[in-house]
Order: sequence, then structure tokens, then C-alpha cells
Amino acid sequence: MARPLRFRHAPWKWNNSKVEEKLYRDLDQNLGATRRQPWFKSPPAYTGDRFEMSNGDIALFAWNDTEAYWLGNTETPKALWRTDKHGFGAVDNAISRWATRELTAQLHVESPWLEPYPHLSWFFLPVFLSKDGRETTRTFFKKHAAGFPDAARENVLEFYEAVVRTRVLDQWREVMAGKLGTSEYLDLTRMTAAMGEFNVAYLLDNAGYDIEPEITVSTGHAIDYRAETDEMATLVEVTRPTPTAKRTAGTPIAAVRDTAQTKSRGQLKSHGGDVVLFVDCSSFPDDEWQRIIAEKPSVHHQPAVVYRLRPSGHVSGYMKGDVPLILSDIG
Repeated sequence: MARPLRFRHAPWKWNNSKVEEKLYRDLDQNLGATRRQPWFKSPPAYTGDRFEMSNGDIALFAWNDTEAYWLGNTETPKALWRTDKHGFGAVDNAISRWATRELTAQLHVESPWLEPYPHLSWFFLPVFLSKDGRETTRTFFKKHAAGFPDAARENVLEFYEAVVRTRVLDQWREVMAGKLGTSEYLDLTRMTAAMGEFNVAYLLDNAGYDIEPEITVSTGHAIDYRAETDEMATLVEVTRPTPTAKRTAGTPIAAVRDTAQTKSRGQLKSHGGDVVLFVDCSSFPDDEWQRIIAEKPSVHHQPAVVYRLRPSGHVSGYMKGDVPLILSDIG
């Protein structure tokens, strides 16, 4: 499975004939390629090239007489195989901005339904145009409402547009976007679970906490978030059960308990009450959620927050144990 889009840096001299010989001919021979002018002005002090392959792949190349940057969702030409890879935030701003403009325009040509959502398009760009995952990641939002049951696609897109527009996750954009995956096979369970982390980011940010994802702890595990104020810091782990119809558990109560138990016996076992477990039931339809909220089952770990979020931003739920977070929307 390919990873999210990253730049390759080639720190040596380039000229037009070398680009033609080392890159274009390789791509054209293997895939059928057209070398074009980029759609937007090249970065200062660089010449930009755009390669379009007959199978729909694209690649960008910005070069000068000392270095070059390659970015694309196609095979890498042999001349660049041993080059180092860098994320969007690790290259020169001018290079990153140019590539982002080119790729965002490409994304909106291919999927015009994403154009009204510029922040969402930008945030998930490394997976929306990844080599293997560009179809599945967009399908997840377009046809599966990003894991929300009985929800209109437009409402879901508006919700996540608002979540990423807060910019609280910008610093970790590529890590968080990468959680959606870049597989050519549509894995709804994994993708939906990944969006549970965005749901928790929404809840914590709304409650006034500063958040940082992927906190490495002494056991070697990474906990999903640290939520902080000036006075306190709390570790938060997220799990997202799948509805009864999509699992062997016979009832919604069993589905919630089983999923939480798996998390508490594994990753959280060594931490006990030092981590708040958020059980995201946003995948459950109304009738199943009503059974959960009526019984308020324990979930094998305390403290815990069991909740359901809707694309409107409405949240309902309950807590178990001494939760050290103030979440006014959850009882």
C-alpha cells in the first residue's frame, strides 16, 4: 500500500535535456506520458513541469541547476529511486504552495463535488490524490458519508470542513490525513474508525482544550490525544464500535462493550485511569443508539465517555467514572 503523497528531493543539477531523458522518456515508455506546462506559475527560481500519464496519473517536477522536487501519484522514474522523501511541511514554502495549487485544481477537476469544501480538500489532499487511495478515500466521503448513518453527504462534508477549518490539527495534517489510509480497497471499518479521531478533536476543541495527537507513552504505544489547559493535561484514547448489523455482536450494548474491552485489555491495560477512553458511537443508527443511551452500559474502562455525534454538531452521551474533562454537552 502506497503512503500519502510526499515530495522526493533530488539535490543535484538539472536541465531541460536531463528532465527529458531521465524522467519523461522513462514515464512515456512505461505509462504513456505527456510533458506539459504546469497550470500555475512555477515557484520562484524553479522551472516547473507537469507530467500526465495515459492512465490518469499525474506528477509535478520543479527543478533548477542545483536541485529538484518531484511529487506524483504515479510510478517514480528510476533516476529518482534513491532520493529522500519529505512531507508538504518539510519543503520550501514556495514549492509546497505551488504543488498544492496544482493538485487541488486537479482534485476539483476530477471531483467537482469537493470544490465547495476548500479546507477539507486541502487537509486530505495527500490521500485524495495518493497513488493507491485516490479512489477509495473520495468514495468514502462521497458514497458513505464518512461513516455517518442516514446522513446527507453535503451535511457531512460541511461538518468536516468546519472541523478542519479550525486549524487545530494543521500541524499534524499529514499524520491525521494518513489515518484515512491509501489502500485501493475500501475498508469502511478502518476509515470510519479514523474519522472517530476527528470527531473527538471536534468535541475537545469545542470544550476549550488545546489538543495534540499521537502522544508516545512509556509503554511504547501512541495515545490518540493529549487535551490540555493551563492547569491540567489529560490523555485521551478513541475507539469506534461498528453497528450491530455489521458485526457478530448480537446487540448494540454488546457491540459497545466488546469494542471497548478490546481497547482496554490491550493498549490501555498498562495505563488504567490515566487515560480517558472515548467510545464513539456515531456509526450507530438512531434505534441502536437509543438502546445504548437508555441502558448506559459500562465499558470495561474508567474513566470513559460514550457519545454519539451527528453532522449537525449535536452530541449526546454519558460518562463512566471520574472523567477529568468538562464536556457540557455530555451528561
